[in-house]
Amino acid sequence: MIPGFGIIIPNLSGLFGHVTYDTWIYWLGYIYFIFIAFVIWHGNRYLFFKQSEYYDWFKKPARKLVVLVFANVFYTAPVTFVMIYAWFVFAGFPEPDWDSMKIVLLMNVIAVIFVTHVYETVFLIKQRESDLVKFEKLERAKAETELEALKSQIDPHFMFNSLNTLSYLIENDKTKALKFNDSLSDVYRYILMNKSKELVQLKDEIEFLNNYFSLLKLRFGSGVQLQNKIKDFSDRFLIPPISLQILLENAVKHNEFNEDTPLIIDLTDEDNSVVVKNKIKEKLLQNKSSKIGLKNLNERYKLITGKEIEVSNSDKIFTVKLPLLKTTN
Repeated sequence: MIPGFGIIIPNLSGLFGHVTYDTWIYWLGYIYFIFIAFVIWHGNRYLFFKQSEYYDWFKKPARKLVVLVFANVFYTAPVTFVMIYAWFVFAGFPEPDWDSMKIVLLMNVIAVIFVTHVYETVFLIKQRESDLVKFEKLERAKAETELEALKSQIDPHFMFNSLNTLSYLIENDKTKALKFNDSLSDVYRYILMNKSKELVQLKDEIEFLNNYFSLLKLRFGSGVQLQNKIKDFSDRFLIPPISLQILLENAVKHNEFNEDTPLIIDLTDEDNSVVVKNKIKEKLLQNKSSKIGLKNLNERYKLITGKEIEVSNSDKIFTVKLPLLKTTN
């Protein structure tokens, strides 16, 4: 744009005066005016970047505006005046054309303010985009950190409950305790393989749930029953790992049951969700709950899928609804 200003403004303001195109001064004048445009442009550009180091629109907008206008006007006007005056002397004008001088001064100041405004707009947009990218990266890093913290709770939570069960069986039925110990290794292998994953296929999670349920059967016999009514499409959906096990564990932990009045847990599908239900029969004496299970699961769901689990407690039925994600293939 520098040559454009150096050519257009002199012609619009009448700076050539009596100088005609058939003289060498006329063509030298274009080179001189382009040089003036260069000095004004790059001088203001330097001032623009320099003041940007010290003043920010968002923190000190008024001071930023004053400094910007002051730098532009009080640099552009004196430089224009001195260099145009030198042109009149060099071109042999009997005296400076003050009317042309005023027009050039006004045009240069307006052009500089306009161009600076465009610069500021572009830089503000880029800064805004940069801030958004930084914010998204920070939010992503924060979410990943939170997710890792939640995942790290799964191991001790699962092992704590499993060891309690093993301890109970060792005291009451050593044969079952040995079987439980063998089965526990298979179940825990799944946890180790998948706890770092964000999502697994629903069919794999159901298979793991059945293996985990076999551990419960060793301890409680027919006192706990699992009714799986999910249709045969589990390979088309994804779910955060170890989700169903937490719900099964939660039902066993908080309800009273025995072989005469068993705890029946229903597993069904509904509107691209897995629904887990059981009748509520609260234990008379309950150990203090850490409340890790459902809270952990809900937080993981929010971080991974952007959705929350639905928990309801009505008509003595405890229901948890887990949204599913469809596979891409």
